[in-house]
Amino acid sequence: MLRMTKQADYGIVLMTRMAGEPERQFTAGELASETQLPPPTVSKILKTLARENLLGSHRGVKGGYNLARATSDISMAEIISALDGPISITECIDDTPGECSHEPTCAVRSNWQRINEAICLALEGITLDEMTQPLTRTLVSLGSAAPQVAETA
Repeated sequence: MLRMTKQADYGIVLMTRMAGEPERQFTAGELASETQLPPPTVSKILKTLARENLLGSHRGVKGGYNLARATSDISMAEIISALDGPISITECIDDTPGECSHEPTCAVRSNWQRINEAICLALEGITLDEMTQPLTRTLVSLGSAAPQVAETA
């Protein structure tokens, strides 16, 4: 099963909430309350996103977090990578030799790399701005052989 971590999922929830009011500065407590996520987890995620320059961080009584860039300039791939590390559906995706004991005889490695590239491109093509909107169009087309994601109204 391909699945991102809860941390990345929660990070997208938090960023999407902030994207709803892009000029507002949020505290970790406010975001935890508004999203009903655990406060320690929210604090950890916000610190990571700020360290990765997706959020601005401000200290003090009137401190908090705000989006570092326009919602149209932040992709889902950036958020997931900031929280989970490089997007990789198998261990052998990168070109580091010796990651897998089956590497010398593996007939599918290049195809996994191709699939991983398609997933990365899809995630890079979806912005935070789009995540705040109801789905109104096809998000991804994976080529003529693959079915497209269904459109909704």
